Amino acid sequence: MSPDGRVLRINATLAGWLASDATALVGQSIHALLSFGGRIAYETHLAPMLRLQGKVDEIALDLLRSDGGKLPVIANATEKRANDGTHVLTRVTLFKAVERRAFERTLVDARTKAEAAASAEHDDAVLREQFIAVLGHDLRNPLAALDAGVRMIGDRETLSDRGRFLITEMAKSVGRAAQLIDNVLDFARGRLGNGISLTRNAQEPLGPVIEQVVNEIRVASPERRIITSLAIEENVDCDRARIAQLASNLIANAVTHGAPEIAIEVSARTEGGNFILCVSNGGAPIPPAARAQLFQPFFRGAVRRSQQGLGLGLFIVNEIAKAHGGTMEVISSDAITQFVFSMPLTDSRDRSQ
Repeated sequence: MSPDGRVLRINATLAGWLASDATALVGQSIHALLSFGGRIAYETHLAPMLRLQGKVDEIALDLLRSDGGKLPVIANATEKRANDGTHVLTRVTLFKAVERRAFERTLVDARTKAEAAASAEHDDAVLREQFIAVLGHDLRNPLAALDAGVRMIGDRETLSDRGRFLITEMAKSVGRAAQLIDNVLDFARGRLGNGISLTRNAQEPLGPVIEQVVNEIRVASPERRIITSLAIEENVDCDRARIAQLASNLIANAVTHGAPEIAIEVSARTEGGNFILCVSNGGAPIPPAARAQLFQPFFRGAVRRSQQGLGLGLFIVNEIAKAHGGTMEVISSDAITQFVFSMPLTDSRDRSQ
């Protein structure tokens, strides 16, 4: 595959395993061939280790067949680089692991069924809460320690150019893993728990929160021009941290997918009893078929298949909007692509329930 994760060549054996034609698979993102679990393994282990050491062996992955079925495999991968160190391509060798993985899954299924038969609804609720706690605490805490350690090494130690490169790549991998954990945590809360929780406050101004989000993205993407227009003249009863998360996801999405030469426009205003946030960018329009699925979990779309990720960002944006009693709207044409979030200024639900 290419350095950005697209299939350059695939042999007839693997194409046959996937029940597809080799020519149809060329040009696709590696993510299109992986299950959800396979994408997590790729993002958090295979890709970072390849970047750091140039090779990785015996990674368990699930491929997706054309009929939607999963194919368990073991993957070995090696980077090929030019004499000047430029990454040319990555060669991935896959071995079937159907019998081994089927045995493992049989054990897991048997245990799951036994637990389900012995558990009442209360036990299921406890399990859900434990799962969310593991994501929120047991994974994020050690990751925060890793992040602090990487920062200390980068700030306080004398490093060679190679060492500086490795620290930079490690910091990116830690940040990527943290983002994945946050997204999966919010997804778990929405699907397994009681939904995304809010801490609403109508007293503090919302404008500075949005300005801070924009400034953070400007620092992270100094090459992109971001224009803001804020007219928030009334109090907004909302969870400021969640609105910041929503705005950050939308602006980061515009940075990733918008035309680099066209400025991103961020506007926020209070009007007609509503708070309205708009993020606009130029570039190729989103096809209607893809537009209808943008807010579905794990959807990334063929038009964006060169991009990495699990496809949870816009799903979480929509969940935050719904938690505030608001809506998300997408407008996309040759001239502009615009995401519009609208919510009532006050929470009209009965708080006594």
